[in-house]
Amino acid sequence: VERELKDAAVVSMGTEMSEQDFENIFALADQVISLAEYRSQLADYLKARMNALAPNLTVLVGELVGARLISHAGSLMSLAKYPASTLQILGAEKALFRALKTKRETPKYGLIYHASLVGQAAPKHKGKVSRVLAAKCSLGVRCDALGEGATVDAGVGIDSRAKVEARLRQLEGKGLATATAAPKGAIAPSPYAPPATTPRGYAPDGDVAMSNGEKKEKKE
Repeated sequence: VERELKDAAVVSMGTEMSEQDFENIFALADQVISLAEYRSQLADYLKARMNALAPNLTVLVGELVGARLISHAGSLMSLAKYPASTLQILGAEKALFRALKTKRETPKYGLIYHASLVGQAAPKHKGKVSRVLAAKCSLGVRCDALGEGATVDAGVGIDSRAKVEARLRQLEGKGLATATAAPKGAIAPSPYAPPATTPRGYAPDGDVAMSNGEKKEKKE
C-alpha cells in the first residue's frame, strides 16, 4: 500500500496543503484511533458482562447477539418467559405482521440470524438451524435467569451448542462419526431387524356350521 501511494503521488496533480489542513487531518486521525480504542473497550466490557449474566446464551449465540436479544425483550427474565418460537423471530415483528396481513410466508428468523451457527448453514438449511438454535437458546436463557447461586455454569450452553452443531452437520450431509462409532475393541451394534413372520393360512377345519335348531334358539 505504501508503494502504491508513493507511485500515485509522483504522477498526482495534487495541491499544496496548509498548516490548518494538516491539523485537521491529524485531529481526524486521532479521533478515529480513539473511537477504535473505545469500541474495543466496549466489546471487552460487553463480553465480560454477558459471561457473568448469561453464560449459556453467550456460548450459543455470542455476546453481541445475546445482548441484542436481551435488549429487545427488555430484560433477561422477560426473554426467559418467551417460548422458542417467539425467540426465533424476535426482531422481525414487522415482517411477521406484514406476512400475516398479506397471507404470505412468515419469517423464519429475526435477530438470531446473525448468530455464527446460523451463518454457517446453507441458505436452504438456515430455517431449520435457527429453529433448533432457538429451542436451545430458550433453555439456556431460563437456566441463566432462574439458576441458583451467585454464578451460573455454562455447561447447558456448551452441551446445547454441541447438539446444534451435530444437527448442522447432519443437515449438511456429514456423517456423525463420533456419535455412531463403537468403542475401541467393542463389537459395533447391528441394526435392529424385526423377526420374519409368515402369514397365517386359512384352516377350514376350524369352521363350525350351526344347525337350524341352534339358530332358532339363538334368536329366541
